[in-house]
Amino acid sequence: MSAHAAEPGPVVPPMPERTPKALRDAIAEHTPELLPDFDRHWKWAIADAYNLGPVPAFMARWWGEYALARDPELDDHVRDLEHRAAYECTDSAEAKALLEEAAKIHYRVRELEPGQ
Repeated sequence: MSAHAAEPGPVVPPMPERTPKALRDAIAEHTPELLPDFDRHWKWAIADAYNLGPVPAFMARWWGEYALARDPELDDHVRDLEHRAAYECTDSAEAKALLEEAAKIHYRVRELEPGQ
């Protein structure tokens, strides 16, 4: 009987530098399905503004979006938690617990640093 190497899981790319351009480049390379929404949001919230005040909020949102999307297993898990809470739970306490778990993951990925 021969030993089989475990199939490696999908490689999760590291987080980029925390700049709009680096984040956009990472999205374009690793999660291109997010790019149209990223660009649309940038044009709406930032491009025509003469105030850079909204940039930190924009970056926080898209940092988390990319952090999840780059890891398909984690993204699927969070989407499943949210779907179950919204459509399958009949008990509000259970739905709340599922949403709290999803929220903790959303918060945790927003705290990732470049290279993680």
